[in-house]
Amino acid sequence: MLEPHLRRFYLDELDNAPDDSLGIGIALLVVESENKAGEFAKTLISKAKEELTDTLIQRKVLEFIEAIVVYKFPNLSREEIETMLNLNILKETRVYQEAKAEGEEEGELKAKLKILPKLVQRGLSVQEIAELLELDDDTIRQALGE
Repeated sequence: MLEPHLRRFYLDELDNAPDDSLGIGIALLVVESENKAGEFAKTLISKAKEELTDTLIQRKVLEFIEAIVVYKFPNLSREEIETMLNLNILKETRVYQEAKAEGEEEGELKAKLKILPKLVQRGLSVQEIAELLELDDDTIRQALGE
């Protein structure tokens, strides 16, 4: 027997549930069809903004709703999902910030490695190039194919 404070829900039966709680709505979003998911997610976002007064909890719930939508629409870009949901909270998420920082680091590394041939032409050693570009010797050697 389940504890008195626990309820069992079957996702395929939730559409018959009269309860219009935010939690049930989020569970329904998981099984919602793609053509209805965007509008339904917008409704849930409005509901979360109205009902949740704790800003940290509200933000977490909004991120969760957005994560569900991201998984439901894997072919949409971040911008398209933000537009669909009228949100920009994805930019504030830790995952986005980490991905952005990682992308910036990759871009910076590519830019540094792009000038390697010119530095080698000027007669700089691997050690001098590594020092100049603030990279380790192995990265330089690997990029030069040594």
